[in-house]
Amino acid sequence: MVNNSSLKKFSRLSEKQLDTQFVNEVISGLQCSPFEASALLDTVHKIYASYFQSNGSLKPGQIFFQVVDIDNSPSVPLSKCKQISVTLTLDYSTEDLPVREKSGVIGLRQFRIQRVCTEAYQQGDLLTVEDLANRLLNCGERTICRNLQEMRKKHIIVSLRSTTKDMGRAISHRSIIVKQWL
Repeated sequence: MVNNSSLKKFSRLSEKQLDTQFVNEVISGLQCSPFEASALLDTVHKIYASYFQSNGSLKPGQIFFQVVDIDNSPSVPLSKCKQISVTLTLDYSTEDLPVREKSGVIGLRQFRIQRVCTEAYQQGDLLTVEDLANRLLNCGERTICRNLQEMRKKHIIVSLRSTTKDMGRAISHRSIIVKQWL
């Protein structure tokens, strides 16, 4: 059964796209109306569609992923946020198979969470629980939260937008710093 109690979640997820970033850049940079920016996007798609089909720089198991830039304030709506594309490694057999064999599916998921969050952070972005659950790992947000809680018990701290920007109910990065200082 699918729980659609949070319909806003799906509209937030739909805002995290390369097309949204392009339209926002055209609106802010060229002072175009949203209609003109959308028409320009359609023209770019029509002309350059064949170039968008493949990217030779990706390795097997990697994806090109659209994420909200680290410099955006939590008060800025997602539709207005600057976004950049990052390369994330979802599957890396040489590392993943031994982890799966030793720790099972849950251990592998935690390992992948840590890897993709680190990769995004190194490229200047922060992932959210929504990104991890709904767009990358195709599981529930509660599953990700449980995994993050288990990781914290093991003293593995993952850089997420909620933690770094002190958003929502997430543990603040300040409390982590104070605990380590004490």
